[in-house]
Amino acid sequence: MRLPLPLLRLNPKSHKNDFGHVLILAGSSSMLGAASLVGLSAMRSGAGLTTIGVPKSLNSALQHKVSSVIMTLPLPETKDGTLSVAAYSQITSRFKNFQILALGPGLSRDESTRKLILKIVANCPLPTVIDGDALTAVSQDISVLQNNSAPKILTPHVGEMAKLTGLTKIMIQKSRKKIAIEFAQRFNCIIVLKGDQSVVANFTGETYVNPTGNAGMATAGSGDVLTGIIAAFLAQGLNAFDAARLGVYIHGLAGDLAAKEKTKASLIATDLIEEIPFAIKKHVPLR
Repeated sequence: MRLPLPLLRLNPKSHKNDFGHVLILAGSSSMLGAASLVGLSAMRSGAGLTTIGVPKSLNSALQHKVSSVIMTLPLPETKDGTLSVAAYSQITSRFKNFQILALGPGLSRDESTRKLILKIVANCPLPTVIDGDALTAVSQDISVLQNNSAPKILTPHVGEMAKLTGLTKIMIQKSRKKIAIEFAQRFNCIIVLKGDQSVVANFTGETYVNPTGNAGMATAGSGDVLTGIIAAFLAQGLNAFDAARLGVYIHGLAGDLAAKEKTKASLIATDLIEEIPFAIKKHVPLR
């Protein structure tokens, strides 16, 4: 797979704003690591700027996790340390400052958080990558996907796809490509159906079956890294389908490189982030 021109950084006069600003809404008191994984993978994948919106009591802890390369946005929270629906106006008033939204990893299934997710999905004008707890919220009110025309990339594993479609896991596994296409067409979105040979389906009927990746990537946080990669590729100007298919390819290749060094059994999500530069480097043409 050739690396698309927008990712090659050929203009010596370019600056960080040329490569997009990603807003990430992720993390909660028990899953703060999800937010840091998305943010760090987005930066390693070329996003010019990244800001993570996080429950305000967790802001200091998150800043320690993401070092000096990512900005944070403290937001209203519930008593359980999750993002509150009261954060909606603060988030939407800042949409103009961002090009891409990544939504869902580690947000929790708190009722107030669920309401916030649904309001954002229904009204966000930005291209959005929807993962994790945001997929669970959407599965409970699937109609929100049709509320606006902003590009949406959904990244479910087979269990989340079962919730979204009402089908069994066995049914989905038997017809992965067909079911992904039908869902993408029905809801005018991109589906990344994760798993062995992840399927990326466009609402136009176009599909991509990913050849990279291995069983060692079945580890906590691997999907969060994928969300960050796809969001970064969107921020740099790729269309939704190309960002999704290149994202799963680079994610899987990073996993293959990490497994060679760490073994499949010992692979963890941060290993994937460390290998992103080397996965990308394999597809940068010599100059």
